[in-house]
Amino acid sequence: MQMGSLFTPEPEQWGLRGDPYLSRALREALDETSIPSTDEGVDNLLLDRIKDMTGVDLRQELQEALYREEFAHGGMSSGQIHVPTWRDRFVPLLIARAAGSRRD
Repeated sequence: MQMGSLFTPEPEQWGLRGDPYLSRALREALDETSIPSTDEGVDNLLLDRIKDMTGVDLRQELQEALYREEFAHGGMSSGQIHVPTWRDRFVPLLIARAAGSRRD
């Protein structure tokens, strides 16, 4: 199974307006990548790709939000990525989905 499959379905609620664009870019970047065999491998892969795309290491970032123009598509928080949402909800969700796919 490929990492891209873990991004469906998308979360019903996002942190800020840039979050879905980062998610879709991440899904596209990982679409052909096999799911690592461990949760730690999935975590490291996701955090490394997010760092590649945003320039921010979620493990160490102290700011709540960061702006990336490539994820700006209109609206008040356009281009804003909500760091706690990614660190505390989205990455753990993707890790859980990966673990579930290994059990199937």
